[in-house]
Amino acid sequence: MKLAEALILRADCQKRIEQLRERLSRNAKVQEGEKPAEKPEDILAELDRTLNQLNDLIKRINKTNSSTAFKEGMTLADALAERDVMILKHKILSELAKEASSRRDIFTRSEVKYFSTINVSDMQNQADEISKKCRELDSEIQEKNWNVELI
Repeated sequence: MKLAEALILRADCQKRIEQLRERLSRNAKVQEGEKPAEKPEDILAELDRTLNQLNDLIKRINKTNSSTAFKEGMTLADALAERDVMILKHKILSELAKEASSRRDIFTRSEVKYFSTINVSDMQNQADEISKKCRELDSEIQEKNWNVELI
């Protein structure tokens, strides 16, 4: 199985676990004399199976990511960490540019005027450049995911 396939299965497991959680919640209580639509024991058994499958997939994905060479001196896990940090920095810079460029209308002379402390254009350009690098790195990661066998 390719790493990309395992990542798809992991996402499916996570969605299934959420569905099972919701089903458990719906069947946790019934009115006196009524029966639940589904037996909670059956749902819990399926939840355990799905959680075990998810656990196995996560371990195998992590082992694969940490042992797969990505670029010289960098593993796939390193690339993922770099991408995650880029995403975080992009979000922060974009929010900063948005906040610095938001207008506050002044209706009277007694209201306080606000001025941006940063160059909004430069900040937005930095955010855009990070976004571009992140997309490029993500494409390389996705390509690798489809070419690497899951450990």
